Amino acid sequence: MTPIRVVIADDHRLMRTGLRRLLEMEPDMEVVGEAADGREAIEVSLREHPDVVLMDISMPGLGGIEAARTITGQLEGTRILFLTIHGEEQYVLEAIQAGAAGYVLKDISSATLVEAVRRVARGGAYVDPEVVPSLLRSLRRQAVPGWEGDSRVLDLLSAREREVLSLVVAGYSNREIARRLYISEKTVKNHLSSIFAKMGVRDRTQAAVRALRAGLKLPG
Repeated sequence: MTPIRVVIADDHRLMRTGLRRLLEMEPDMEVVGEAADGREAIEVSLREHPDVVLMDISMPGLGGIEAARTITGQLEGTRILFLTIHGEEQYVLEAIQAGAAGYVLKDISSATLVEAVRRVARGGAYVDPEVVPSLLRSLRRQAVPGWEGDSRVLDLLSAREREVLSLVVAGYSNREIARRLYISEKTVKNHLSSIFAKMGVRDRTQAAVRALRAGLKLPG
């Protein structure tokens, strides 16, 4: 099995050391680089092409949000998982708009963090339950440029596409969606391509945000 390649970006050396030790205890994970600020995170990511960048938000110089925009814009296969003390809705929304696939707070358990890394690496998403209420409040209140028709966007999708989208919002990977719906991963990818085109978004994170704004119901 090819290990999940991770870059850790945090301005506290002790935090980076602890995270490295935690992740390298897992047989399916490999830490391929560290960074103390956003610029270093970009440099290391462009060099190593990691699967996941575990990123703090508040760092000296270039912060995590700005670094995430650059990384997701240049490395299609690299996913950002924010690990931060900030649970305020403005930070969560900015992180998602910057292309984040996951957002967790630093008081989560080690086991939950490891699972979040795995889920994000598999193409899923993970948002800390502690920040979901503030995220939903923000999505209801704020307009995202170009997304004025969110309340009607779900009408553009077929019943199967809405079903796939609801599983994306719930954090399932393509493989998990395929198993749950008894279809192939290729079919899931085809549905996602159609969903993204109809919704006017570029990835599953933006699709999930827009779906939440539109009131999509999650699977039971």
